[in-house]
Amino acid sequence: MDEMDKQILLVLQQQARISMTDLGRAVALSQPAVTERVKRMEENGVIDYYRAVVTPEKVNKPVSAYVLFHTKSCERFADYCKKAEEVIELHRISGQYNFLLRIVTESLQSLEGSINNLGEYGDSTTLIVLSSPIKGEKIIP
Repeated sequence: MDEMDKQILLVLQQQARISMTDLGRAVALSQPAVTERVKRMEENGVIDYYRAVVTPEKVNKPVSAYVLFHTKSCERFADYCKKAEEVIELHRISGQYNFLLRIVTESLQSLEGSINNLGEYGDSTTLIVLSSPIKGEKIIP
């Protein structure tokens, strides 16, 4: 991956629906050249997929929280989280806790219900998000 590929990735992370012609203009390459580079990065797994990023507040999910979780039943807990609609991220971590999950819900009451449902799997600490000045929208290559 060279500097041009990195520039292409930065643009695509901000505007995934950009045309190859406009992407080429943005990075000073021809449309065929930029198309070939994007295709190569897709084939090599650098670009995994394209998706719509939904704003939780716009779909009535304004409450966001991170939950540090300790369980002795890791596989069972992970299976539960995969099925739980409100769990949008699940990470296996090191340290005192073995999972970090992110939950988005309609209200504090529904968050409380979600946390109560997790209780049968182990112990948790909840961190409610107040604001997000920097969001994980791009990965700098």
